[in-house]
Order: sequence, then C-alpha cells, then structure tokens
Amino acid sequence: MNVHETKSVPIEFSWVAKAYQKVRRGGKSPGIDEETWQEFEKEAMKNLYVIWNRLASGSYHPKAVRGVEIPKKEGKKRKLGIPTVRDRIAQQVVKDYMEKRIDHKFHKNSYGYRPMKSAHGALKQVRENCFKYDWVIDMDIQKFFDEIDHELMQKAVSHVMEESWVQMYVKRWLEMPRQEPDGSMVEQQGKGTPQGGVISPLLANLYLHFALDLWLSKNHPEVSFVRYADDMVIHCRTKEEAETILEAVKNRLKEVK
Repeated sequence: MNVHETKSVPIEFSWVAKAYQKVRRGGKSPGIDEETWQEFEKEAMKNLYVIWNRLASGSYHPKAVRGVEIPKKEGKKRKLGIPTVRDRIAQQVVKDYMEKRIDHKFHKNSYGYRPMKSAHGALKQVRENCFKYDWVIDMDIQKFFDEIDHELMQKAVSHVMEESWVQMYVKRWLEMPRQEPDGSMVEQQGKGTPQGGVISPLLANLYLHFALDLWLSKNHPEVSFVRYADDMVIHCRTKEEAETILEAVKNRLKEVK
C-alpha cells in the first residue's frame, strides 16, 4: 500500500486516518448501503485506502443519505439525512481542512459547533448582555438546514476557500439525494443540506456568517447578538429598536433563503 502517491487533489492518507478516528466515535446508524462500523473495521486499512485514493484522485462521489425522522417537542419530527460510514469519513477530511482555515474568520459571538466554543459559553454571553440591554429577540430559524440555498452556499465557500477541490466536494455533498424509508429518492432541488451530515454544521455556520452575522454587525452595530447554529438571541435597548431589528432580520432571511 503506497500512501505517498502523487494525486491530483492534495489530500494525504494521514488526514483520512485521523478523520476515521474522529467519526467512528459518533453516530452508529448505517447509511443506505447498510454498512456498519463493525463491518468497515474488518478491513479498516484497505477501506481507508480506497476512500483516500478516490478523494485524492477527484473521483470520490457520495451516496444518497438515508432519511430518518426523530421526534421533537410538541409531537413534531425532525428529518435527518444519515450518510454512509465512508461518506462520514470523507466529509470529516474536508471539514477538518476547511475548519483550520476559516474558523478564525467567524464572529466571536457564534458559538455552535466550533472548536473551543460551547453552549455554556453562549449562555454566559447572553447573561452578560442582559445586564446591558433591556429587550431581547429570541429566534429560531425554522427549517434552516432544509432551506439553505445551494448557489449562495457555494458562493460563500468559494469566497473563503480558493481550492477548487474543496468547492467540488462541497457541491457534491449539497446535491446528495435523500432516500426515504419507502425507498423513494428525493432530490435536493437546489436547496438544503442534510442534518446528520458531518460537514453540515460547518457549512451552516459559514452560511449564517455571511447571511446574518456580518450583516448585523455592519448594518446594526448598535445591537449585540449571540448565535448557536440556527438559534439566535439579539439584544436591543428599546422595544422600538427590537421591533425594527426583528422586521429587518425577517426581510434579510427572505433574501438569503
């Protein structure tokens, strides 16, 4: 096994091995190919080499995600898209590469799914802001992951990542269809990134960095905000200001969804 071959995409085998160690500790549910971690690990090195070879040659193409529903509060359900074991490893490789290069660009008050950030940190910041501001907008962007515009998402990726291979693989992941429990395939139709994907939280943060974080900081510097993924708290000084900001945010979301 030669892991030092020259490839068209500069991905190293060690990146794949490290990604495998990270994602194998995560979700246990198999994807549409029904391959489990136990089955994958029977020939782990061989399988990792295959993933690396395809990623590094540009010939890697993901399979459809497996659609599942999990219960939410009030009897509602959340749709998840479960990638295959191999696709999870591949996504982690690109996620690691991107995260090292773009995380520092994100707003300091973005706390969700980031290194050295946590929900506890977000709550602490919200508490501190409540001593300075009298009014709060508490918002949850409904169906955010389902509504992410692919064109705008790819534009955001190309803005921060000049590597064409990163853009290529992100595009392929965005376009993955979802296999429903009845076996039917649902195409993405130019929008959405599956909840359950390894790279989805990073892409969501990047999308909202441009869609809301930078926009709020530039156009409404008088307010403060804390965001955790698609949940956001905006702190305002007066009721009138809060009403104005809320309307502005609603209009902004219409522009970017």
